[in-house]
Amino acid sequence: MDICVAIAPSRVRNRMAAPDLTHMLARLIATPSISSVSPQFDQGNRGVIDALAEWLTAAGFVVEILPLARRPDKANLIARLGEESAAGAAGLILAGHTDTVPFDEGRWRHDPFRWTVDGDRAYGLGTADMKSFLALAIEAARGLSGADVRAPLWIVATADEESSMDGARLLAELQRPKARFCVIGEPTGLAPVALHKGVMMESVKVIGRSGHSSDPANGVNAIDGMQRVLAALSEWRETLKTITQPRFAVPYPTLNFGHICGGDNPNRICPSCELHFDLRPLPGMRGGELRAELRERVARALADTECAFECTTLSAGIEPFDSGSGSVLARHLAEISGQAPRSVAYGTEAPFYQALGCDTVVFGPGSIDQAHQPDEFIRLDALNDTVRMLRQLIHRCCVAQ
Repeated sequence: MDICVAIAPSRVRNRMAAPDLTHMLARLIATPSISSVSPQFDQGNRGVIDALAEWLTAAGFVVEILPLARRPDKANLIARLGEESAAGAAGLILAGHTDTVPFDEGRWRHDPFRWTVDGDRAYGLGTADMKSFLALAIEAARGLSGADVRAPLWIVATADEESSMDGARLLAELQRPKARFCVIGEPTGLAPVALHKGVMMESVKVIGRSGHSSDPANGVNAIDGMQRVLAALSEWRETLKTITQPRFAVPYPTLNFGHICGGDNPNRICPSCELHFDLRPLPGMRGGELRAELRERVARALADTECAFECTTLSAGIEPFDSGSGSVLARHLAEISGQAPRSVAYGTEAPFYQALGCDTVVFGPGSIDQAHQPDEFIRLDALNDTVRMLRQLIHRCCVAQ
């Protein structure tokens, strides 16, 4: 069971005693919190979580720190301003992840761990994706007290979005927090994103039997079997292209062969060959059903061979997301931003919050084109725009209820 650490708000009324916005941004960028499936790069995020807890407690929020199982150096944070509604889910969640991807050492012109203003941009690892949003959410709440809100305002920060999604999975396991609305502050150029594709990463391993290459009858060549599998999956890929949703720039599910490896020597019959691929399903498609179809297609491809096979899920993946045509939050954000809801191809934590019952939309400053890139930056004018828009949203969802 995860240990929950609750931090009560300050007894002295200090209406937003957090540091100024620049200080918060600089400290978040300066605090490394890389998450990676490669252990040599993976780090904890407690430095970021502890800073957020300090600022939010001073601002009058009730703060909880939820460590991840088996990783006490990684945690989520749930902060609440105002009282939870006894009548059911109410209020607004402003959500973001605390981790970043690894960086390309030697390819940055600016220090990745320093908030560096250069012209109309600020550089640093996590400026766009997406530490800045957490500081901006706190800034947007500046001056509010629990007495000012009729429905609670939540600020939630998660661990490991860039790797395992374990932070979001913990929230889903705990079934909290509950709110009517949730904004995921990923970089969207302050345009509401109402739907995105899912992410699946799968492996197919074909198993043959080794033998001397001078006589093919000595073994069963797994590469020959993999040729059949590749043909079957290529046919599937073409079939998937007939399933379309025009709101996406690439309107069909994509299937990408990303890695293949088999055999160990030219004069030995290959005993095994493994393929890794990425599948991006559209909203309405389900990972379990797609995995069942994968297994069926591979089995048919190898039915008249002596090859065996194994299908393995490489990561738990992300289900597709669609806020739905009746999303009140998408309408609010379209009115506030002046931009119509749109779609993106990348995945986010939105499906996990939607599973909690929240009307969920992805909406944040910065460009996804900057994410995971050397010299990642955010435009300075986006900072004030974000605070202004979030304050309008907080008023609609929490104050004017």
